[in-house]
Amino acid sequence: MLISEQKPFEEILSSLDGEKTVFLIGCKGCAEGCETGGEKEVMEMRRKLEEQGKTITGFSMIDMVCDEPLTRLKLKAHEETIAASDSLLVLCCGTGVQTVAASADKIVHPGCNTVSSGGAHAEWREAERCLECGDCILDFTAGICPIARCSKHLLNGPCGGSQEGKCEVSPDLPCAWQLIIERLTKLGRLDRLEDVVAPKNWSVSLTSGPPTKR
Repeated sequence: MLISEQKPFEEILSSLDGEKTVFLIGCKGCAEGCETGGEKEVMEMRRKLEEQGKTITGFSMIDMVCDEPLTRLKLKAHEETIAASDSLLVLCCGTGVQTVAASADKIVHPGCNTVSSGGAHAEWREAERCLECGDCILDFTAGICPIARCSKHLLNGPCGGSQEGKCEVSPDLPCAWQLIIERLTKLGRLDRLEDVVAPKNWSVSLTSGPPTKR
């Protein structure tokens, strides 16, 4: 079970600044168990956002958002509604947020922070996509986690070792920051990389940050 907690509402509202229409996604799996993204929490989020003048175009409750084939199938049923929305707000773990980002050509906002894997793993078996850092930054990186997917866990862009979109560690490994730049460009949001972001708060992470070599 991936343990999550909702981000402060002020932070969520700030991430939606300038966006009028939002589609909500909740998870019947771990997020429902944590009471951070079940149907009750999705409906409460809908109420709070509507009070702030946002239009909620619809919502989808998915059994396990981290199950990519299932998520693609569920989102396809809302294809037209999602296309008409400015963005998607996802209330679940970081893996689920990335699953949605990989399944929809839309801006995707995380509504939760993942604080622990609880000794379990997500359904997306291709690779570990979330390191449970407790302070999710996927809002700034197009739904692609540089902490989990960059070999150096870089937070400020690609290193000098990447070549032709590949990581210097292996020619079979895509550069996470190249993927981020390409997705932001596709969404017309490359300007997000100009945002000044405060230093990451590693104190909320159980691991106190990614491993480092000495």
